[in-house]
Amino acid sequence: MQPKLLIVLKEGYGAALLRADLLAGLTVAIVALPLAMALGIASGASPDKGLVTAVVAGFVISALGGSRVQVGGPTGAFVVVVAGVIAAHGYAGLVLATALAGIILVVAGYAGLGKLMRFVPMPVVTGFTAGIAVIIASSQIGDFLGLKAGKVPAEFLGKWESYLAAIGTVSWPTLAVGGGSLALILLLRRISPRLPGYLIAVAAASAAVALLDLPVETVGARFPAMPTTLPAPQLPAFSLAMLREVMPSAFTIAFLAGIEALLSAVVADGMTGFKHRPGQELIGQGVANLASALFGGLPATGAIARTATNIRAGAKTPVAGMAHAAFLLVVLLAAGNLVAYVPMATLAAILLIVAWGMSEIERFRALLRMDAGERALLLLTFGLTVLVDLTVAIGVGVTLASLLFMARMSESTGVLSDDQSVEDPDQRAALPPGVEVFRIAGPMFFGVASEMLEALGRIGRSPTAMILRLDRVPYIDSTGVGVLETFVRQARAAGTRVILCDMPPQVWETLARSHPRFAGAERVQSFAAALKRAQQSENQPS
Repeated sequence: MQPKLLIVLKEGYGAALLRADLLAGLTVAIVALPLAMALGIASGASPDKGLVTAVVAGFVISALGGSRVQVGGPTGAFVVVVAGVIAAHGYAGLVLATALAGIILVVAGYAGLGKLMRFVPMPVVTGFTAGIAVIIASSQIGDFLGLKAGKVPAEFLGKWESYLAAIGTVSWPTLAVGGGSLALILLLRRISPRLPGYLIAVAAASAAVALLDLPVETVGARFPAMPTTLPAPQLPAFSLAMLREVMPSAFTIAFLAGIEALLSAVVADGMTGFKHRPGQELIGQGVANLASALFGGLPATGAIARTATNIRAGAKTPVAGMAHAAFLLVVLLAAGNLVAYVPMATLAAILLIVAWGMSEIERFRALLRMDAGERALLLLTFGLTVLVDLTVAIGVGVTLASLLFMARMSESTGVLSDDQSVEDPDQRAALPPGVEVFRIAGPMFFGVASEMLEALGRIGRSPTAMILRLDRVPYIDSTGVGVLETFVRQARAAGTRVILCDMPPQVWETLARSHPRFAGAERVQSFAAALKRAQQSENQPS
């Protein structure tokens, strides 16, 4: 495996490409600056943690990833799980979970698991993404309204109980700044989408609060000791007890990072015409999260909106993403003190817009029009994400999706009499006396084992020979082999030989590896050969 950066450099990299990448990197940095700060705060950390993540992880994702134009950093998908880990295990627990997630992603990349990420069903992805959006939006209500709600619970329902109890403490200047910032961003998107709406809103709101001396909480008021330098790298605090505690969260972070990174890479492929390397992308994401943990940062992944901005700004190679990280580093070192003047209400407005974008409301509505199974999967994942826990939502969602898939596949598998299935219905008339032919249609796996055995048992006849045609079996697993073996044993007890034919390569190879070979049945290549074998003596060795 090779990072896309090396491939690009081997192809030749000149001044024209460098100019295009630097301009794109600067454009993305302008967009990423307020987002990184806002996501750092929303995650229960501080704005500098978001900036450090964007700098360190953003650089590594572009340098070592498998996409030409992927831009990485902190994203909204992590907000819920990061806040939960910090609340339960402190920031040291989050750093350890991030490092473990990085290791998991590297292993997944080398194991070729990037392709498997594509099989997570859309209702599951949409359900927990929409759930995360609702949680992010809910977490910003207090800052947007300037509520004096004290210590707000992390749980969704508890959070809203606190908001409603403190509704009488709304700060009208804070609401004006938050509402004005929200309106300004939306207005700029409508009249001039190319302008950096987030940054303009941050600058305008900061200036208004400072010049008018408005009683509005700022970043500096909440985080008075915020560092403005890149911290020195250090190994995460480690103990076996903490390792066990944060391991489930590490798998959740790795899962989210892998899913979002690969989705972002697919979007980038569609916009550029290039093709990413999923394995290398996961490796790059893994190393980036390890690096972020070393510098005390947050989990990171590919960011769809920032990647799209990068492409629209003219990015050609991974150098653009690396340049975006370098520009953010310059801002952190040279102008980090200015961050203190940013109103919290403005960052809340930015996150409300981010949450709306994450909700994918049109896709959510479209999935609600699908069949009952799809709707149930969507709503269950959404509900569990909002009301219970993201890890639980993912686990239950993927498990339920697998069960639904197996149920549907089992419905498509059955045993057909040959006059139901062959292209030549008159073929049955030519069968020798005492010979029966059946065709198995559909995959033979553990989800259909009992049904298959029942279907074979219902045949009810005891011919001298039975031919099973397997040309419509695309896949067979060990349980399917066991079903065949049981049926062959029962048939032999009734004095019937079982002959298998027309096997696809996967089925042939699996049965050849089984014990006994071919599940104890006789096997030939073609139906014609099976007919010939069936007419031979019953004592013919298999």
